[in-house]
Amino acid sequence: MNEPAGTEPVRTEPTAGGTDAPRSGLRNPAAAVRGIGAGGLAAEGIVLLLAIRPVQVLGAHLTGLAVTVIVVLAVLCLALAGLMRHAWAWWAGAAVQVALVACGFVFHASLGVLGVIFGLLWGYLLWVRRSVLR
Repeated sequence: MNEPAGTEPVRTEPTAGGTDAPRSGLRNPAAAVRGIGAGGLAAEGIVLLLAIRPVQVLGAHLTGLAVTVIVVLAVLCLALAGLMRHAWAWWAGAAVQVALVACGFVFHASLGVLGVIFGLLWGYLLWVRRSVLR
């Protein structure tokens, strides 16, 4: 075959329908997807913990309840990062994003902005998961 120099042909493997589908190129695609999901949740947990003080400086008089909710969401993110091998953890991660957006309405708008940002990231990670594991 006439392949351009420096390129490799795309490897395919047979699927159940008998057609050849391109491989992802990953040795263990499920582990790679779990890794990006865990990384996203771990980053979110750290950002939430670090966001407490700046939100207070922005003028939000966070009560003890608000700080507790933020810390609980951060710990939940970090715990779910370790549980990504379970399929339900992906949907629990999506629920955390919804809860964070709700905190934006209840406590301070900046938490809602964080919720939207991480919600978009989580949606992208779910899309990557679906396309890689397909």
